[in-house]
Amino acid sequence: MNATLLLRERLILTETAFADIVIWRVPSSVRGSRHEFKYSLALIGDGVCVLRYDNEAGKGDHKHLAEQEVPYRFVDLERLRADFWNDVEAWLAQRSNG
Repeated sequence: MNATLLLRERLILTETAFADIVIWRVPSSVRGSRHEFKYSLALIGDGVCVLRYDNEAGKGDHKHLAEQEVPYRFVDLERLRADFWNDVEAWLAQRSNG
């Protein structure tokens, strides 16, 4: 079985920010993760990645908040997407409040 692309989308959020989301179902877990998905959900603001959830091989599930990398507890795809969008909304709100 090969990897299957489940979702690939780029969503324009503001004039200077967009979300780039890619999720694959993989035949075996990515090294460091315990599920059948490979993913990258990124928020780009002013040309810089300001938020990213991913599970790069060897690091397992984690997220990047600006320059900081913190572990992320993957539950399922629904929770992953909800957590990402909650962080995106918080970032957008913070920017709009100056």
